[in-house]
Amino acid sequence: MLIGLTGRLLAAHKGTVLAIVALQLVQTTATLLLPTLNAAIIDSGIVVGDVPVILRLGSWMAAIACVQVAAAIGAGYLGAAVAMELGRKLREELFAKVQSMSSQEVGAFGAASLVTRATNDVAQVQNLVVLVFTMLVAAPAIFIGGIVLALHQDIALSGIVVAVIPVLAVIMVLIVRRLVPLYRQGQELIDRIGRVLREQIIGANIIRGFVRQGHEIRRFDGSNKELTRNNLHSALLVAGMMPLIMLVVNLSSVGVVWFGGHRIQSGEMRLGALTAFIAYILQILIAIMMAMYVFMTAPRAAACTERIQAVLDTAPAITDGPGGVAPEGNAVEFRNVSFAYAGAEAPVLDGVSFTAVPGTVTAVIGATGSGKTTLLNLLPRFLEATGGAISISGRDVRSLSLATLRNLIAVVPQHSYLFSGTLAGNLRMAAPEATDEDLWKVLGSAQAEEFVRKLPQGLQSPVSQGGTNFSGGQRQRLCIARALLREAPVYLFDDSFSALDYGTDYRLREAMGPLLRTATVLIVAERVATIVDAGLILVLEDGRLVAQGTHQQLMESSPSYQEIAASQLVLEETL
Repeated sequence: MLIGLTGRLLAAHKGTVLAIVALQLVQTTATLLLPTLNAAIIDSGIVVGDVPVILRLGSWMAAIACVQVAAAIGAGYLGAAVAMELGRKLREELFAKVQSMSSQEVGAFGAASLVTRATNDVAQVQNLVVLVFTMLVAAPAIFIGGIVLALHQDIALSGIVVAVIPVLAVIMVLIVRRLVPLYRQGQELIDRIGRVLREQIIGANIIRGFVRQGHEIRRFDGSNKELTRNNLHSALLVAGMMPLIMLVVNLSSVGVVWFGGHRIQSGEMRLGALTAFIAYILQILIAIMMAMYVFMTAPRAAACTERIQAVLDTAPAITDGPGGVAPEGNAVEFRNVSFAYAGAEAPVLDGVSFTAVPGTVTAVIGATGSGKTTLLNLLPRFLEATGGAISISGRDVRSLSLATLRNLIAVVPQHSYLFSGTLAGNLRMAAPEATDEDLWKVLGSAQAEEFVRKLPQGLQSPVSQGGTNFSGGQRQRLCIARALLREAPVYLFDDSFSALDYGTDYRLREAMGPLLRTATVLIVAERVATIVDAGLILVLEDGRLVAQGTHQQLMESSPSYQEIAASQLVLEETL
């Protein structure tokens, strides 16, 4: 996929790529002409004292040098533009792929790793592309042209070139072979340190609460030292390359001057030809060094490319349905539904069947880990059922496109999350065309209007990432208001009232009643008091539906429900 994307991009910028090649050819030609002109100035002008020749050839050299600089700048700019466009496309592809992944697939890569792949890894690929476009034609053209022109100046001295090139090639191969695994390991270590840092930032209060700062510092220090050792090792290899290259370059230059001086003294070579030969030798070595620099950068970019490719090649477990028209009704039916994570010993849900009808509340209750949240996540296909069928008004949810399906549903997640921006912007995620009047209406129903009106900027009040500038109860009410703003046939509330006191909980449910009169409502709840009026209560135990009915029916027939209700009643009396 990455190769295909690169191919499509290059095809779309065919004209730009051809312009880069043309500019590099102009730059290379100018670079190769300058030593020959310089030799002519020395032999035909300086040695014989011919000032007009010096001025004429010098003017040509100045003009060619200007063309060389302009061509280099143009090729560099266009190459950078194509590389940045490739980076933009890669980030778009990665973002789109991550959006299509289920929570399981995101968890398999890790959030920190996905962020690193979309930023650092893409930047490394961009750097390589810039180098390739900068040296795509220049390095091989200078290398070949330099050899031809050096042979033209003096065939005997060219033996030095023949001896030097294999030595440089061996140095390059040995170092690059060591760099490839180091760079691959380095990107994995960057992932690890990002993961540790993210955990420590998000869990800062837990770390402080248990006085574990010292342990976490040591844990971070361990990851940091591993990354440092890896970077130091690769940096030493890269740093060691330059002295080795310069040693070869300097020895070859000494050899050229030594043998060239003898040939000038014997009359077999002219002074200008020697200076041109030295210049061509240096150009050949510079071309090799340019290639070596690309080869030094390539291993890191190759490791990054593998990591990007792994994300792009991931086939989402949840595929888009064929589409079609949304169903007319909104009754929700689960038929013998099961769900299990890949490789798990036991399913999270097993054989769950029930029907949630419009105009009533269907509540789900059970112990922690009984599969309540998983049950709700199966309906909008945040997770894919591994067995059975789920339908809305008789239509299997897998037969609907994801956009059509999710437009039928308004969700309040278990973890109340707000995005950075404003309160109005967060609410309008559910209905972008909603007016301020609509916002105040749902805020009133969600029991959030009072505290929002007290904010200095009201609906335009800023929201920090995650909504951390609001309390847990405030975030929960704002998320409920966001869901109520969408007039959806189906509403899902995943433990969305846990941070509310009983009074607020009661007033909120009373206010929501008229709004949800014709909707199908599924609620995951921890408190029995929240669901006593529900039309249907599902009792989950270890992933199995052990009882269903109204509150009164379950109090008479379900020991599991009786136990939950009794424990909460005792707790409330104690409080």
